Amino acid sequence: MPGDYKTLKQSAQDEFIVNRSRFIGYASPCQTEEEALAFLKSIREKHKDATHNCYAYVIGENAGIMRYSDDGEPGGTAGLPMMEVIKARGVVNCCVVVTRYFGGVLLGAGGLVRAYSHGCVIALNAAQVVKMQLSQKLLLDVAYPLWDKVNYALKSLPVMIEDTSFGASVEATLLVRVKDIEEVTQKLTALTNAQAEWLELEELHYPWPEEDTVGN
Repeated sequence: MPGDYKTLKQSAQDEFIVNRSRFIGYASPCQTEEEALAFLKSIREKHKDATHNCYAYVIGENAGIMRYSDDGEPGGTAGLPMMEVIKARGVVNCCVVVTRYFGGVLLGAGGLVRAYSHGCVIALNAAQVVKMQLSQKLLLDVAYPLWDKVNYALKSLPVMIEDTSFGASVEATLLVRVKDIEEVTQKLTALTNAQAEWLELEELHYPWPEEDTVGN
């Protein structure tokens, strides 16, 4: 399996106004260049009357494809600053488009760089940067008398509870990063005096929050 990488959770947008110019930042996860170009096309069609639709996209977990465009803005004032923001965040498999409606006041080169950089930042924030990390699904089986204690402990452990079912015992489907499995299983074993049982299910890349603030 490939290594960990950062990408976007969803497609989203945000906007702001500078000296009467309206800037709308759009961002979307894209697995291929074709998806990135299709996303760009959709924004261009949505904003046919815009002054500019500048873009930057990075495709491939190793950033093998990197493209950007100023779309008529002075060279180096839009697409490249947007690309620098994406590179600084370490995000791949994504496309960002910043649409501008000119408000009649020239911003100058420095102002344009700041505006398009900010448009990219707010677009990425709206789409939510996540880290795709190699993870394991675990099926945890716990007797009812132990469940409250286990459920409380899970809130402070680096896991995500995907599902819980209540039958003859409590079964919880957990998502755990592979690097955290040993810590999680050891703590649950100690907490339940080795009475908790678990079964390893599928291994997958899962989108964890960019910051390691995990726990339910």
